[in-house]
Amino acid sequence: MKAFIKKEFFHIFRDYRSMVILFGMPLVMVLLFGFAITNDITNVRIAILDNSKDVVTNQITQKLISSGYFILEDNIESQNDIEKIFTEGRVKEVVVFEADFARKLKTEGKAHVQLILDASDPNTANIISSYTTGVISSYSLELMTQASMIPVKINIESRMYYNPELKSVYMFVPGIITILLMLVSTMMTSISITREKEMGTMEALLVSPLKPIQIIIGKVMPYTLLSFINLIVILLLARFVFMMPVAGNLVLLIVESLLFILMSLALGILISTISKTQQQAMLLSMFALMLPTILLSGFIFPVENMPIPLQYLSHIMPSKWFIIIVKNIMLKGTGILYFWKETLIILAMTLFFIGMSVKKFKIRLE
Repeated sequence: MKAFIKKEFFHIFRDYRSMVILFGMPLVMVLLFGFAITNDITNVRIAILDNSKDVVTNQITQKLISSGYFILEDNIESQNDIEKIFTEGRVKEVVVFEADFARKLKTEGKAHVQLILDASDPNTANIISSYTTGVISSYSLELMTQASMIPVKINIESRMYYNPELKSVYMFVPGIITILLMLVSTMMTSISITREKEMGTMEALLVSPLKPIQIIIGKVMPYTLLSFINLIVILLLARFVFMMPVAGNLVLLIVESLLFILMSLALGILISTISKTQQQAMLLSMFALMLPTILLSGFIFPVENMPIPLQYLSHIMPSKWFIIIVKNIMLKGTGILYFWKETLIILAMTLFFIGMSVKKFKIRLE
């Protein structure tokens, strides 16, 4: 029995994949769940539209910035700039002060502030609105404690862009599209090729006249079609069951989705080249993709609220860039001029994964 137990330990220690699963997965899960899952907000980029430009509005602006929750991205000059700055995705909130703010506060005892928020992520919009309201309300209480001031009231009105009813489905549908397309495409492709390796049929393909790129294309094409059908079903459900709008160009959305599907399939092929069994391919797909896709893509938890190392790590997650594209098309109705960088990033990842997959196949041929 002692020798048998010793043999099992040696067997486990020799298999680095088992060591990664035993010790790497719990470590990564604890770190991801501990740092990525948070409802706190920090460093939210905001813009100020100050129609008064007096001492009081400057003081409120400084209170917001010094609170540690907000970063002043821009001071805009007119109401027409609000939609533009939201469309560009530069800010999450615009704070609008009415004209003659300080005078009205002193003579009438009340003044108005309007909060305009990007509600494509309704949970984050609600939290930002609450934080901003809290800071402004705290300032008004400070004014009331001053002996020289009459009782004052700052009325705060919130207005939600892109999702006025704050429907949570507007946040979940783009994320669900991303997760399903990525996980299904990647996992099914990696398992399919690994199955052929286990059965020995892959060796027959490798010694055939087919080139590695032809083998890869032959493997990718059926799953591209199936994933495309999956995409159409998801979009139909989103539109007619959950009443999710498509404010932008539907053809552009489908083209961008096809690019993302190709990237996911290429990643699945790459995973299959480093996996010996279907079980390893499945575990690697789930471990390397599912948790990071959910936690680091901005699907549920804003990337801006995460620690700096996780923010950098999120840049290599394809799902992060695709969610930005889907939200821009479906909710904001923007064109490719507003997300061409994200498109190029996904295209570069696609070419990289395809190149690595072809290289791995060539190594096997040699």
